[in-house]
Amino acid sequence: MREWPTDRLLLGGDYNPEQWPEETLEDDVARMQEAGVTFATVGVFSWALLEPEPGRYETAWLDRVLDRLHEADVVVDLATATASAPPWFARLHPDALPVTRDGLRLSHGSRQTWCPSSPDFRRRSLDLVRVLADRYAGHPAVAMWHVGNEFGCHNLMCFCDTSAEHFRSWLLARYGDLDGLNAAWGTTFWSQRYTEVGDVVPPRTTTAIPNPTAELDWRRFCSDASLAQHVAERDLLHELSPGVPVTTNFMVGFSFEGLDYWRWAPEQDVVSNDHYRGAHLPHPEAELAMSADITRGLSGGAPWVLMEHSTSAVNWQPVNPLKPQGQMLRDSLSHVARGADTVGFFQWRASVAGAEKYHSGLLPHAGTDTRRFREVTELGRVLRACGEVAGSRTESRVAVVVDYESLWTTDAASTPTQLHRYTDELRAWYEAAFRAGATVTGVSAEGDLSGYDVVLAPSLHLVSDAGAAGLAAAAGAGAQVVLTYFSGTVDPDDHVRPGGYPGAFRDLLGVRVEEFAPLLPGQRTTLRAEDGSAVPGLDRATGTVWSEWLQALDGTDVVASFVDGPAAGDPAVTRRTTGAGAAWYVATRLEPDAVDAVLGAVLGAAGVGPVVPGLPAGVDAVRRRSSTGSWLFLLDHSGAGATVPVVGTDLVSGAVATTGQPLVLAPGGVAVVRETGTDSGGRGSGGDDGSA
Repeated sequence: MREWPTDRLLLGGDYNPEQWPEETLEDDVARMQEAGVTFATVGVFSWALLEPEPGRYETAWLDRVLDRLHEADVVVDLATATASAPPWFARLHPDALPVTRDGLRLSHGSRQTWCPSSPDFRRRSLDLVRVLADRYAGHPAVAMWHVGNEFGCHNLMCFCDTSAEHFRSWLLARYGDLDGLNAAWGTTFWSQRYTEVGDVVPPRTTTAIPNPTAELDWRRFCSDASLAQHVAERDLLHELSPGVPVTTNFMVGFSFEGLDYWRWAPEQDVVSNDHYRGAHLPHPEAELAMSADITRGLSGGAPWVLMEHSTSAVNWQPVNPLKPQGQMLRDSLSHVARGADTVGFFQWRASVAGAEKYHSGLLPHAGTDTRRFREVTELGRVLRACGEVAGSRTESRVAVVVDYESLWTTDAASTPTQLHRYTDELRAWYEAAFRAGATVTGVSAEGDLSGYDVVLAPSLHLVSDAGAAGLAAAAGAGAQVVLTYFSGTVDPDDHVRPGGYPGAFRDLLGVRVEEFAPLLPGQRTTLRAEDGSAVPGLDRATGTVWSEWLQALDGTDVVASFVDGPAAGDPAVTRRTTGAGAAWYVATRLEPDAVDAVLGAVLGAAGVGPVVPGLPAGVDAVRRRSSTGSWLFLLDHSGAGATVPVVGTDLVSGAVATTGQPLVLAPGGVAVVRETGTDSGGRGSGGDDGSA
């Protein structure tokens, strides 16, 4: 056993030697050393090789791999191999295969074809974990355990009878009895009242709109059911392999919204994440940064592991463009800037067979004499040169509330408009902060907000009383809090809070909404900035998707009003002073320039400026700090380059910048500057300043 290194930045990724002849191992190790690979995740999808027949285990091949990696000083994140069961499991336990909402039982033949509630899967998987832990707990290569893989990616929801029984048990644990469940689900509507527990079923395909709270509880249950599998494996590893940290790879990003990672994060010894750029996204560099900032929030500000991203193309989009030269380095350092001390990829050697054979690897099909492999070796050099950054924390004075239950309820059926999607509004406000040069941290609705000067809570549709009180307390303590439409509308049972929207936030915001007035596809509404407005840039701005019949109560300033549309004459943007801070409300989907205008005013009121003032658009600046120093990350996404007024040494190039000789950032370039004499100032840095 060895400790997971925390004194340097690690490079590596998934290593699947079982896909290759045994003699390839020596070449792999040699090329890893050439590239600067320092960690490998091993065995993620190797169950069928480790247990070719029920109860018969073959581990000699894994012994050789781990021994050789240890000799090469490559630390191992050893997987439990439980992500996908072997074919014999489906033959022996057909009832453990997942069932769709429509009642179709799926077959094995891909991955994750198992029901999260299956006792047979739990038993067989823990048998395997026990064998691996007994054999490798003391192996000198093993520095971390990796449970499963991307939980819920393909088998998040199983509607079989076993899941139904598990769901009923989960509901009784949550509500105590059927009276509690009936009250929470509002079952007096549509004659749905339950008198027998056995009548409760998962929300399978039915004739009309299903019960909204049943759907919400089903989403909660599915997240918890997968979490229970992770915890069972983790607890066994803790018992048999004490002292070795355990993780599983999250999927914080645009493509997956199935698990409540705020419930998962406390169950990790180390938080890790997979992230892949989406070719369809208009601003993929901002979405990447948002994923990393949320992951850092899940990690409590501590350094985290980027378990997977790609060197170039992926294989699962309709079109899979390659990454231009330089982008892999920028992507990697963007994650590092935001707290990743480990940079991992899927996978080491690109596969020649299987569903992911066209997914890029650190070692591409064309071999080492390639531009891509030379980029990989350059990344290895850069990470070694920047190793002193390890253990420091990212500074952030702006928080964004990320709430999975608001996502699930906002995007459900039978809402005021299906044109409104939670992540669209979340991304709109995050991207505005990204453009403004402010570093953001993802926080939960009930998280600690005390260290932030600005708290953004876009479309926080579902909120508990505690969450609402936390936002009010943050404003009272001096933060500028921003809420947008459809916020505070329902309680944790997905029941509308009566008395006028936005329910939980009426008093904080000083507004009362009589009715929602959603806009039709293509319809726009024009705004007028009021006299003396704090945001003159809103005059003639436009909104889409949403408007509201809104009243501003005494003491609330109207920043802008609707000129036309169904809410003509009513306030569109308001601001209310509360304690030492203020609460802002935006009642429409603003266009990006208008979001920039509002956020600019909010940041100005909070005294939050860009990390580096005056940088050209498209140049990202993020600072990490420890008790011994600070490091400024500079990433040019624009391709135009920049001259940056910074004093210090660029660890990437070795260049020294002084007051009279600023740093010149090449087009598309990166820099990591060990600074001299910096002071970020501000009320705090959200617990991410390295002082903990």
